[in-house]
Amino acid sequence: MLKSIGVLTSGGDSPGMNAALRAVVRTALFEGVKVWGIYNGYRGLLDEEMEEMTSRSVSDIIQRGGTILGTARCKRFMTEEGRMQAYENMKKRGIEGLVIIGGDGSLRGATQLSLETGVPIVGLPGTIDNDVWGTDYTIGCDTAANTIIDAINKLRDTASSHNRIAVVEVMGRHCGWLAMLAGIAGGAEFILVPEEEYNLDDICSGIIKSYEQGRRYSLIVVAEGVGSSLDIGKYIEEKTNMDVRVSVLGHIQRGGSPSVRDRVKASQLGEKAALALIAGQSDVVFGFNQGKVVAIDLHDAITNKKHMNDEFIRLAKQLN
Repeated sequence: MLKSIGVLTSGGDSPGMNAALRAVVRTALFEGVKVWGIYNGYRGLLDEEMEEMTSRSVSDIIQRGGTILGTARCKRFMTEEGRMQAYENMKKRGIEGLVIIGGDGSLRGATQLSLETGVPIVGLPGTIDNDVWGTDYTIGCDTAANTIIDAINKLRDTASSHNRIAVVEVMGRHCGWLAMLAGIAGGAEFILVPEEEYNLDDICSGIIKSYEQGRRYSLIVVAEGVGSSLDIGKYIEEKTNMDVRVSVLGHIQRGGSPSVRDRVKASQLGEKAALALIAGQSDVVFGFNQGKVVAIDLHDAITNKKHMNDEFIRLAKQLN
């Protein structure tokens, strides 16, 4: 059994990271294991921004968005020399293994560290994009989707009042999960995601037809990976001769107090990660499959691409 572990958050912040951190720390302490909080992601390993955590260190954080440990990009960690320095800094404090809470890029960095040093690594999928292979859920995706829905509800009111077309751009460079779920839940007429081809001329024809049948407004949700929503909005306005407004939600999607679902699921994952690492497991990511916590091979998680649920694509097309 490991007697001292570290935990860090890396990559883009996501609501629920603090809940996962809290669960890792308190589970480890309950098992009699020391926990080191590492600040500012992998950079903290190199700059020795670490401190031993107590139960009080994670008090009053489960309801907070973002991450109290902070997160940062670190080019030095991308080099073998940088990773070896991080490992030496861990050894100085007796840190025997790491829990990494982050997205695809963060988990890739964890894999390299494990391969080169042998240090045990357990990952938790912390990303609003819900794009980690092997898990139905990633920490923060539920809160982000609800944030988008709140914005869509407000935009629908003003679009309806002015007979406008509302184009809403949401996050999702390579994965359209947020756009698809928010589009279905928000009643969007069209949902554009990187996984599916689309034809703007067909969309314009569909909008014109719906207005001729009495529709007062149209809502189009666009994942950022599809292309510029401003260009898309301009094209639709020119083709339909209708009033179009484009809203880019941006980083507002990352913030906010985590939902009940994110708090509970992140806590479940945090507990599993701490127990697994203490027991000596390594190179696994914990996620959810059909409502149950599952262990996913870390290498599989970072080398496989998660595909859009065909049921969502079918549903979106039927309901537009």
